[in-house]
Amino acid sequence: MKASPMLTKHTIPRRRLLAAAALLPLGAACRLAVAAGAPLAPDIPRLAFVLLRGGLCGLQAVPAIGDPAFAAARGVLGEFTSPPLALQGPFALNPLLPELHAMYTRGEAAVLHAVGLAYRERSHFDAQQVLESGGSRPHELDTGWLGRALQAAATGAQGAPGASRPALRAVALQTAVPLLLRGPATVDTWAPSTLAEPAPDLVARLQALYRNDPELAQALARARSLRDEPAMAANPGAMVGGRNTQALTLARKAAEFLQGRSQVAVLEMGGWDSHVNQAAPQGALSNNLRTLDAVLAALREGLLAQDTWRRTVVVVATEFGREVAVNGSQGTDHGSGGTAFVLGGAVRGGRVLADWPGLAPAQRADGRDLRVTTDLRSALRPLLSQHLGVSRKALDKDVLPGSAGLPELDLLRG
Repeated sequence: MKASPMLTKHTIPRRRLLAAAALLPLGAACRLAVAAGAPLAPDIPRLAFVLLRGGLCGLQAVPAIGDPAFAAARGVLGEFTSPPLALQGPFALNPLLPELHAMYTRGEAAVLHAVGLAYRERSHFDAQQVLESGGSRPHELDTGWLGRALQAAATGAQGAPGASRPALRAVALQTAVPLLLRGPATVDTWAPSTLAEPAPDLVARLQALYRNDPELAQALARARSLRDEPAMAANPGAMVGGRNTQALTLARKAAEFLQGRSQVAVLEMGGWDSHVNQAAPQGALSNNLRTLDAVLAALREGLLAQDTWRRTVVVVATEFGREVAVNGSQGTDHGSGGTAFVLGGAVRGGRVLADWPGLAPAQRADGRDLRVTTDLRSALRPLLSQHLGVSRKALDKDVLPGSAGLPELDLLRG
């Protein structure tokens, strides 16, 4: 497929690189700062995307305990230290996700199961490229579906002349813009830093140097706008109670940005590649589930403060699921079908959305994997069109090309 200019344009002028460099010394708590301006009104829709890199095992996060083949298929991985939390139908939630279960019970979270991408191979790199680009094949597109959606939403719901509005502002809670957000729209980044605060004399000289250059002066002002942020802890990635403190810091910061001037935020969590000791109570996957639960709770708590949660959607997704059966190392290997979560005050939750294929060997893809029966784009399309105002034409042509024929999930409150 030949990409349109909108899908391939991603150049950074030298002056913009200089402007970005000017931001780096400023502020002990930030790498790059968002632009100054009035906060968005609470009733403007917000979207957060939480990307789980490594391939979350959907059957560990959302075990299908009522499937007749579950116990035999999962073996030791089907045993939990405390009872799984009941969901709709044959499904339950891992007991390490109590905050997510509370949102489900309040009708604020929906669970998607047997979900995945058009890509069916087992490469992390290729699968993540497809997940972030929104294409059907690796490297078919070189910008991100969310980055393209930011600009497409600016043309208005109908794309009619005179209906345009400013592009949505987004922030990535990391040091570089991920592929997911790359495109023609403005994207800011923020990450904790241990750099020392610059001397006032240096800041004054930079101001004088950039005074007659609007772009560099604006970049400096953007950096200075967060100089009053509190400094980060000396060890921002410490584990406390099995939860990663840096991930919690980023979640709280994302909520701040979404309460302020950003309409879209992207967070990442790595370490979901659970080949070994997957069910260990203090193992990597267990701690990651605890952290994810705390991250989602922190987002909700932060956005409730100014009534922003009711207009927020949070999507949690990973690049692929894992094989159904346990491997020889008490873990699972790369698979295809998995799970995703959609939550927020704008979500019609309390439901599991799944065209369940079953776990018996004959029901698995290649005899190994949970079959993908729902394309993740079936969830993304209605969220982008109904929540962020991206036109159907833009979805079909530019934002999620190749997805026009997919059924769309009913995820949002009326």
